[in-house]
Amino acid sequence: MPSISHRKPTNLTLDSNLVASAKELGINISQAAETGIRQKIAETLAERWKRENKQALDSSNKYVEQHGLPLESARQFYEIRHL
Repeated sequence: MPSISHRKPTNLTLDSNLVASAKELGINISQAAETGIRQKIAETLAERWKRENKQALDSSNKYVEQHGLPLESARQFYEIRHL
């Protein structure tokens, strides 16, 4: 369930055909815009995190490529490979 937050009236400029289609389909434009903005924020933050941590991720991947997984010998299950 979304957290309760203060609402801020905001003006948006949208494609008129998009608005007409949304109204015809009974889509709440404010909710749809908010959902899209939340999704874009999440995607942008994820991309930023990847950029900021690229060096560490590359280093970790290189280590695993060269040495295998650190605790691989302690695994109690085995991967089933499909032919």
